[in-house]
Amino acid sequence: MQAVYPTPTGVAFLARPGRPAVVARTLAELAGPTRGVVELPVRLMWSAERTFDLGDPDQLLWMYENVLRETTRAEDLRALINGRTLRRVWRLLNLPRGVRQAWESRHRGLRAA
Repeated sequence: MQAVYPTPTGVAFLARPGRPAVVARTLAELAGPTRGVVELPVRLMWSAERTFDLGDPDQLLWMYENVLRETTRAEDLRALINGRTLRRVWRLLNLPRGVRQAWESRHRGLRAA
C-alpha cells in the first residue's frame, strides 16, 4: 500500500523539509486504541518517555501530534490513530502546516471538525 496520498492536484504536503506528510486513505481504516497506555516505537518518538495514557487528554493529543508528524508509514496510522478520536480532537492538535493541509485536503470533513 502506498503510504503517501497526495492531494487531488497531485501536490504532496510536507511534514518537515524533505518528508511528505503521510495521510490515511480513509478515516474508517484508523482503528487505533481509544483507551489504555500506548508505547510509541523509537522511530516515532525519540524521547525516553514514549508511553502515553490515552485517558489523559493532554497525553492523547501529544501522542497524536507525534504520530501524525513523524510517521512515514500508513501502518502506523492504522495501528495508533483512531479515526473517530482524530475527528473529535482535530482542532486541538498542534500540527505542522503541511500535515494539517495534507489531512484536510484528503479528508474535507476535518476542516469542519
